[in-house]
Amino acid sequence: MISKKWSNDIINNIKTLCNIPSPTGYTQDICKYIIKYFQSINYEPYQTIKGSVVVPLGGEGNPIVLAAHVDTLGAMVRAIKGNGRIRYTNIGGFPANNIENETCIIHTRNDKKYEGTFYLTTPSVHVYDNVGDAKRTDSTVEVILDENVNSKEDIEKLGIQVGDFISIDPRVKITKSGYIKSRHLDDKASAGILMTLAKLIKQENVKFSRKVYLLFTTYEEVGHGGSAGLPVDTIEMLSVDMGSVGDDLTTDETKVSICAKDSGGPYDYNLVTKLINIAKQKKLSYAIDIYPRYGSDVEASLHAGYDIIHGLIGPGVFASHGYERTHIKGLSATLDLLFHYLT
Repeated sequence: MISKKWSNDIINNIKTLCNIPSPTGYTQDICKYIIKYFQSINYEPYQTIKGSVVVPLGGEGNPIVLAAHVDTLGAMVRAIKGNGRIRYTNIGGFPANNIENETCIIHTRNDKKYEGTFYLTTPSVHVYDNVGDAKRTDSTVEVILDENVNSKEDIEKLGIQVGDFISIDPRVKITKSGYIKSRHLDDKASAGILMTLAKLIKQENVKFSRKVYLLFTTYEEVGHGGSAGLPVDTIEMLSVDMGSVGDDLTTDETKVSICAKDSGGPYDYNLVTKLINIAKQKKLSYAIDIYPRYGSDVEASLHAGYDIIHGLIGPGVFASHGYERTHIKGLSATLDLLFHYLT
């Protein structure tokens, strides 16, 4: 089993990553951070034209890519209303009720930042009689800035315009019982795991049984993150994302989920079988699940024409695409499974 030192390292990575805004399309800051991180521990990361970060970890033969995405759900300014409110458009898939009453930041094209909140257009129970049953959509939920603005012209004077990105406050919290609660654990939990894996390998001088690359993609939430940028010698790709928690699923926040099938179809039989056998042999806390409403970076690679072996694992994450929750046991089990699969 991986020591507590590395479990704590994962948590520190997750806290840092979650607090760097990175809605899909606005990932430059988090990519800069990831590059500096790997350079600081003596790796040589590089960035693809599309913006993904690739980190060669070493090893020889049978090249595998471990992929996590660092882009998140978010929003964009769709329109500026005459009353000084902002209509937004989704980046990624989530219902409007998942962001109601959540604070956010508007990132302008000239690098200014303004805080605001997603509110129902009729939010006060002392004024409106439909607060409880009003349908939440991008027409009935809006962004109200924490600025003295009352018109479209007031907002435009701040430098805010259509197309500006909106990031959602992650609200990272670590409980004494080992739970990590935050937005964007999809997929910054697994990105943090891969960062710890790289540091562990370097500090403990562990040798891989094969050639290993890390890939941090930046367009997963809109469906094409893994469609480009894989090293040319890649023969296998393992998406390290998340396991969804819910009815008729066997994973929970304390387990590593091994996905047998999702919306893109079954994953590679031999790879999935190997992962299950390792989890059994090492007595890891794991689950095997099927996710009919889930797609991963590796599927984007397959649709782009890459001829690769493909798989998907990740820690169990509750309330995906909302205010999410996982547990240190699930994070550690995922790191354990990766470590034993590669060494």
